[in-house]
Amino acid sequence: MTLPPSDDTVIAFDRISVIRSGNFLVRSISWQVELDERWVVLGPNGAGKTTLLNLASARLHPSRGTAYVLGERLGRTDVNELRTRIGLSTGQFGERIPPDERVLDVVVTAAWSVVGRWRESYDPQDEARARRLLHQLGMGTLIDRAFGTLSEGERKRTLIARALMTDPELMLLDEPTAGLDLGGREDLVARLTELALDPDSPAMVLVTHHVEEIPPGFTHGMLLREGTIVAAGLLGEVMTADNLTKTFGLPLVVDRFGDRYAARAA
Repeated sequence: MTLPPSDDTVIAFDRISVIRSGNFLVRSISWQVELDERWVVLGPNGAGKTTLLNLASARLHPSRGTAYVLGERLGRTDVNELRTRIGLSTGQFGERIPPDERVLDVVVTAAWSVVGRWRESYDPQDEARARRLLHQLGMGTLIDRAFGTLSEGERKRTLIARALMTDPELMLLDEPTAGLDLGGREDLVARLTELALDPDSPAMVLVTHHVEEIPPGFTHGMLLREGTIVAAGLLGEVMTADNLTKTFGLPLVVDRFGDRYAARAA
């Protein structure tokens, strides 16, 4: 019998698999994330990254194995209540936000877990927190703008502020820098670095395709290929040319510049 994880363990997956139409989306993955860790998950398209994130956000149950998130076992807990303890930032969620919604309201409505402000009333502390988070993410001068008028980078920062609004115990970021130009990417990487280095920030898991998008301050890495783990552990030990070559099926050279990484074909 699998024992419940300790209080400091936010994700505990024991040999989990997800099977659809006889195909394994992820196969026999064991993974543990502690409270003070910041993980990046990399892999090619179809590697199982999104499936893993859906499990970690309690939006999917494993077909096999045991999965605990924030001490709750998936399949034996109220996932609606559990999701309120998890901050999730995805591009797909941004498509649900009304384009005329005020930026401040995009963030503050997370307090009621709704999209689009209607007649609900918010505590002054909620609005103050939303303003503080938007300022922290460089959106302080755009609080009254309509969400639909924002650039892609500004939308991403607004969605991250919304994900942080409920003071989550676990923060999940699905390709936060996808679609950004170089300036937008570097700006967001710098802001994610600040979050990662803040000891009061929640445990974090960031999914990406590119090593260049890994913010300094992230401590651990997992490489996925065809639903299985190629390597997992401390970031510096995982991000090697050999591991990335196995992950992406192409001979790669990995360069490290301080706390940043870059990869290219060998």
